[in-house]
Amino acid sequence: MMPIIFTIIGMCMGIKLTKAVRSGLYVGVGFVGLGVITKLLTDNLGPAVDALATIYNLETDILDIGWPAAAEVAYNSAVGAVVIPICLGINLLLLILKGTRTVNIDIWNFWHHAFIGSIVAVATESFAYGLFAAVICYIISLVLADFTAKPFAKFYDKMEGISIPQPFVAGFAPFAWLLNKGLDLIPGINKINIDADEMKKKFGLLGEPIFLGVIVGCLLGALAQYEFAKVLQLGIVMGAVMELIPRITSLFIEGLVPISEATRELVKRKFKNSAGLYIGMTPALVIGHPATLVATILLIPVLLFVSVVTPGNKFLPLTSLAGLLYIFPMILPYTKGNVFKTFLIGLILMIAGNYMVTSLSGIFTESVVQATGTKYTTGQQVGAIDFAASPITWIIYQMTANLKLVGSVILGLLTVGLVVFNRQKNVIKSTEAEGSVEQ
Repeated sequence: MMPIIFTIIGMCMGIKLTKAVRSGLYVGVGFVGLGVITKLLTDNLGPAVDALATIYNLETDILDIGWPAAAEVAYNSAVGAVVIPICLGINLLLLILKGTRTVNIDIWNFWHHAFIGSIVAVATESFAYGLFAAVICYIISLVLADFTAKPFAKFYDKMEGISIPQPFVAGFAPFAWLLNKGLDLIPGINKINIDADEMKKKFGLLGEPIFLGVIVGCLLGALAQYEFAKVLQLGIVMGAVMELIPRITSLFIEGLVPISEATRELVKRKFKNSAGLYIGMTPALVIGHPATLVATILLIPVLLFVSVVTPGNKFLPLTSLAGLLYIFPMILPYTKGNVFKTFLIGLILMIAGNYMVTSLSGIFTESVVQATGTKYTTGQQVGAIDFAASPITWIIYQMTANLKLVGSVILGLLTVGLVVFNRQKNVIKSTEAEGSVEQ
């Protein structure tokens, strides 16, 4: 459906049929390609990690079922059935009121909002609380997309006028900003600056993501006690993933940028003082950045070890490891691509994420059983990094499911405050834009 959806969006935005079809096909091919690479990574990395867990007794209590299962649970819920039209309506209302500048067309990832809504609905036995949680998640995501659009465009090429409203990615941005400021205050650490492009220049092949993928793949294969041929095979597969992901994400850019530009022009014509509006896109656009690839490939073995030794954690990321790429798109703009700081921040956030998954595993499991029966649970508790390891998920759940009315009122007021603050910024920007046009 993605090529059809984006072709229709392109035509509605005024793009010629042939160009709209081409854009839609590139987006569809990009999704297929990313799915193929993700499956390649999961199919080859999963058995190796399972072997590591068995050999070194890394077993934990919570089964990692990955984001596809979480998305299935989200869209199979009552909240999931209505989340897309309601969120689109809210986006339109906030655009009119200048509460956001993001036109969110990343419709697939609305499942994140449905996910938090579904688990809250199960916990409270109330559709109203669940829908409220989903709406709050969506509004916060739009505000975060506005706040992060400028540093996002400044860091990434060809991303002017684009924002990232996906809550799993955007939710890390405030913490990335805060942790980066903290690292800058630590003597010694604030002097370390490892740039992915500089690594290539300085170390040649040794500094390229493809080579690091091969090394980490071979290391994991050796630790899993694979035969020599399988060690090399795993290394080549990991190297291939690191090399192919940037090539595939370029297809997303080629398909989405024409639609983004046409949408921005149309919105400018339809909305008065709309200068500076952003088009909300999928973070898949930028996961091929070299710093993201290097940080991800280094984080995989470290996170496996840390997940086992940290006290109180009962979640070992296995199936979710392929999703680690999506931790970094909103970290890089604040670390300026510094691989060292990016890796440290990613590790800190994922350690915290493990505890969040552990905390939510009971209600997550109950929601999975209600939506899919015993398809995923196999008699034990389940979890996933995306979207259960997000601070947005954890905070909204605690406020709505545990504190119910009081927490919901507080959360609602805080969200309204964010929108009002964001609106004040937007009005100022629109006034400045109008003044510059008159001049």
